[in-house]
Amino acid sequence: MTRKAPVDDPGDEALTISAPKDTAAGIPAVVSSLRLANDQMGARRSLLTLLAVNKGTGFDCPGCAWPEPSGGRHIAEFCENGAKAVAEEGTIRRVTGEFFSRHSVSELAEKSDYWLGQQGRLTEPMVLRPGATHYEPIGWDDAFRLVADELLALDSPDAAAFYTSGRTSNEAAFLYQLFARRLGTNNLPDCSNMCHESSGTALNETIGIGKGSVTLDDLYEADLIMVVGQNPGTNHPRMLSALERAKRAGARIVSVNPLPEAGLQRFKNPQKASGVIGSGTALSDQMLRIRVNGDLALFQYLGRELLRAEKRNPGSVLDREFIDGYTEGFDAYASHLEALSDADVAEATGLTEDELRRTVEIVLGAKRIIVCWAMGLTQHRNSVPTIREVVNFLLLGGNIGRPGAGVCPVRGHSNVQGDRTMGIFEKPPAAFLDALGAEFGFEPPREHGHDVVDTIRAMRDGRVRVFFAMGGNFVSASPDTAVTEAALRGTALTVHVSTKLNRSHVVTGEQALILPTLGRTELDRQESGPQAVSVEDSMSQVHLSRGRMKPASEHLLSEVAIAAGLAEAVLGDDPHVPWRALVTDYDQIRDRIARVIPGFSDFNRRVRERDGFTLPHPPRDERRFNTPSGRALFTANRLEVLRVPPGRLILQTLRSHDQYNTTIYGLDDRYRGIHAGRRVVLMHPDDIAKLGLTDGEMVDLVSEWRDGIERRAPGFRVVAYQTARGCCAAYFPETNVLVPLDSTAEGSNTPTSKSVVVRFEHRVAAPDDAVKESATLGRGVTRPRG
Repeated sequence: MTRKAPVDDPGDEALTISAPKDTAAGIPAVVSSLRLANDQMGARRSLLTLLAVNKGTGFDCPGCAWPEPSGGRHIAEFCENGAKAVAEEGTIRRVTGEFFSRHSVSELAEKSDYWLGQQGRLTEPMVLRPGATHYEPIGWDDAFRLVADELLALDSPDAAAFYTSGRTSNEAAFLYQLFARRLGTNNLPDCSNMCHESSGTALNETIGIGKGSVTLDDLYEADLIMVVGQNPGTNHPRMLSALERAKRAGARIVSVNPLPEAGLQRFKNPQKASGVIGSGTALSDQMLRIRVNGDLALFQYLGRELLRAEKRNPGSVLDREFIDGYTEGFDAYASHLEALSDADVAEATGLTEDELRRTVEIVLGAKRIIVCWAMGLTQHRNSVPTIREVVNFLLLGGNIGRPGAGVCPVRGHSNVQGDRTMGIFEKPPAAFLDALGAEFGFEPPREHGHDVVDTIRAMRDGRVRVFFAMGGNFVSASPDTAVTEAALRGTALTVHVSTKLNRSHVVTGEQALILPTLGRTELDRQESGPQAVSVEDSMSQVHLSRGRMKPASEHLLSEVAIAAGLAEAVLGDDPHVPWRALVTDYDQIRDRIARVIPGFSDFNRRVRERDGFTLPHPPRDERRFNTPSGRALFTANRLEVLRVPPGRLILQTLRSHDQYNTTIYGLDDRYRGIHAGRRVVLMHPDDIAKLGLTDGEMVDLVSEWRDGIERRAPGFRVVAYQTARGCCAAYFPETNVLVPLDSTAEGSNTPTSKSVVVRFEHRVAAPDDAVKESATLGRGVTRPRG
């Protein structure tokens, strides 16, 4: 039986703490998946929907970008969080015009993202008029005309920004960026700017392509897999099956993370008897509980030790043939590491000499090495140098461009990599613009546009007046919450293409639109019949996704139809782009993509093959590096130990287990032992004592940065946890208020959400006040210090 949406917004008054788990998945994951699916969809709908996930004739999971295995698929080819994502989209709960007539925008603004998301699927376009207190229904034609009037009234196309979430399909993303560039702007910020932009920047510089170089088969052939700054048990659970298979094939696994995560300790595969009634598979051979921001120092140390081992036994460690034939910069890199200080390494990493030495021994015993990473590496000021250092480490052993080895940045949302391939990028390459212009008969804008951080700055300063979001929850995903919200409220128009209600809908410009769209799970029927869309996973595999379910409302349009409808309203009759015809049959869009984007030739035929097709990756496929010199690049990166004043810790923001990106499925973090609440800060017991705090005490988190602004997230419960000393962790979006807008990674401009210096102030408010604050996800307070 399904459950109704919650009437009241639950706070943290029922919060309880238990011992963290040391095993992931198993029967508890199955029970959790089925319970949530049943609550949202009911038993029959859940069964029919979940059995179609990640199947060749079904739909791609709207959750993470982990690839599907080739060939035969398991009957249940989904994970716990995938089931939650499908249930949230497939819910039978509905948000109608009547809901908005009952709830004012100011009332909804006091609700948490969890409460908003639990209300159900959006069913019709809604508009907030100037000065109005409530959203009201609007027809699609009128909605497109409203957007067109605002865009055409701008002084410049660059006064508009077009954001994209990683859920958007290839076909929709291609049309969306085409419209923005036909309008005349490259202001195409996307969620990649806040996550793997640092990966793309570093990889483009060093190996000539901003994507990972491995496939699933490479994982199964590796001798060593290093999982760094990543929690696959929560964020990419199907990765655990691949790690289990690799482990059974003889691979060793080293996990590097400030917190011990259950998914990297032991995995109980619910698709196997050993995972249901047995003890499962121990995964990590070595678990390094590294200090936040210590990864650059670790990989420099490993590189130096490999160089020393080679000097002791020439020809036995380094791949000199690869280094001499395919790389440049080796001598400068090797010379730079000679000055590496052991004291700096120990301070930066927080690791013992024994832990470091044991890791070196494991590395020396491996000939084929893969390094996987996620946000734990990409959201620091020195993220780009850190990832360059990972590349250095792999280049030493020739571990790029051969089976069982390579770089593996694990992407988050299901098509975030595909959207970038389709041209969702504020700094598009000239070759892409040339091809796009030639195909559609126009001269695209060449000036670089705004990424996410620059878009917020431009809205704040009045330079961007219209903000359009194709999916996502921009407010809850962005840093410096108070600044982001004020920036959006200063615009003339905000528009959000969405499946469900979220906080971004209640932080509006002078006018606002909510445009409801089909979900990945739903049947997309156009004039030529049912349509399929394509996506690209984290390993560059492109395949089709076909929704099956009846749409949540007859008033929903596909993202493709929304992009084309908007273009028609703004641009009028376009002699070069047949917008309406492209919507009638998505094969026509794919034909255009094939003529614009390398690697997509014969797109419509190849994508219909059993597993789709894999895009070319020159370093992997032929050891060809599209860098200025034609060689992979060793780099010399400066090590700066992140030191904080006394009484402060380094905060990393993270997800709970009942969360995917900004979508909050529930209020539990089962693996970490957090139940019925989210306002917790995880700290090492030694740090709790050193700071004069007590386990269970309520505190305010206050971030400190060089701009002199005090950013406060109130009412967090201190929880003793075996994180690295000198560090702490708390969930986003509650702690996004603490991340300064201008604190970004050098080279990528990604917010430094994993390196926030914080102090703790004893909570002076009454308990009831803390409960009230918890309902709004701690948007916090920002004010000048002093």
